[in-house]
Parts: sequence; C-alpha cells; structure tokens
Amino acid sequence: MDILIPDTLSLIGVSMSDSHAVDVKKTVKVYITVFVALMALTVITVGISYFHLPIGAAIVIALIIATVKGSLVASYFMHLISEKKIIYLTLGFTAFFVLAMMFLMMTVYSTQPVIR
Repeated sequence: MDILIPDTLSLIGVSMSDSHAVDVKKTVKVYITVFVALMALTVITVGISYFHLPIGAAIVIALIIATVKGSLVASYFMHLISEKKIIYLTLGFTAFFVLAMMFLMMTVYSTQPVIR
C-alpha cells in the first residue's frame, strides 16, 4: 500500500521562488503600512482628547476614528478585503442591526424622565 502525500506537504523543504519572495515582501509592506496608519490614528485620538471638546463632538470624532481603525483591521489583518460579496452582505446586515439597536437604546434613553 502506498501512502499518497498531498502536494502541499511535498513542498516542505523546498526553497521559495523569486515571485513568492516578492509577494511576501509586498504583503509585509502592506501590513507595516496598515500598522503605521493604526498608530497614527491612535496618536490622533489621544491628541484630540487634549482639545477638551464638548462630550458629543468628542464621542462623534472618537467613533469616526475607531470606525476607520476597525475597518483597517478587518480589511487587512482579517483578510476581508479579498472576500466574496456574501461576506460584505453579512457585515452590512450586522452593522445595520448594531446601528438600529443603538438608535433604539438612545431613543428609549432620551424619553426617560430625568431623575435629580
């Protein structure tokens, strides 16, 4: 009886081709660029906190920056940038329901009497 070895296992110990090495360097460059962008957005978030903005404006700005950072992480580190459209549809439904729940929560909160 012969044991069949899958092609992926037969590549163990084989050196990388030049094209594969170029692809790896390109991917690492993208990851480093995304990392630098995330660090810059973190510095911007901390910097904005020193402006002592009104609470509402500070929350809106923080949520916008957090959304951009979350999109970068999901797109590149979770590899959603190359996924099929069904993933984006599922992500869209999820975002819609999160926003709907936040809207409902804020509506209920704003209609409650103020207790002093």
